[in-house]
Amino acid sequence: MSPTTPGPARRLAAWGVHLLTASSVPAGILALRATVNGDAATAFLWMAYTVGVDAVDGTLARAVRVKEVLPWVDGSRLDDIVDYFTYVVVPVVFLLHMRLLPASLEVPLAVLVTVASAYGFSQTAAKTPDHFFTGFPSYWNVVAFYLYGLGWRPAVNAAVLALFAVGVFLPLRYVYPSRTPTLRVLTVTLGCLWGAVIVWALLHLDSAWTRTLLVASLAYVAYYFSLSLALHLRHGR
Repeated sequence: MSPTTPGPARRLAAWGVHLLTASSVPAGILALRATVNGDAATAFLWMAYTVGVDAVDGTLARAVRVKEVLPWVDGSRLDDIVDYFTYVVVPVVFLLHMRLLPASLEVPLAVLVTVASAYGFSQTAAKTPDHFFTGFPSYWNVVAFYLYGLGWRPAVNAAVLALFAVGVFLPLRYVYPSRTPTLRVLTVTLGCLWGAVIVWALLHLDSAWTRTLLVASLAYVAYYFSLSLALHLRHGR
């Protein structure tokens, strides 16, 4: 075997990373089934699984150097396909099925979100070389969770969806939490704390504390958008 030829262990590890990424697809299907059955908690838990996978699979891919070991499999393309399904299609179906939007605007908003996100994913600069997202990065599963948990009126939910959908087209630079160098340790640390709060809320959707915690957790969301805007403006200068 050539010294540069990947051994069986590295090939197995590389395939394992791709399998981990692909595992979000059946998780998304299970989230859809739970949605159809009216089980919001289970739907969100499966969506949370896909977010967790997306948070670690890129790091694992770089660690085992999947591009070198399996050059004929495009992990970035696989990731985009999976993310569009789990971050866009699944939460949009959830929003529609749970009647969180005005009846007259359900279809137009679903079209707006899915088409805007398709544009976002297809941009050549969707992820910049210096590790930013271009345009709102289609965190529709997170948006759906907040809209469900906060219990706002359908009209307010519609306005939030429309605002973020328009944001996909605006060439603002958004922080890539695990890769943007500036304040990365702080961002990841706060993100982990935020994630723990969200998981607790997922497991206690009926608790009287859930809405209060969700409102408090918006502090991290505000931090994320504020940091993104500050770095975007700094880049412009």
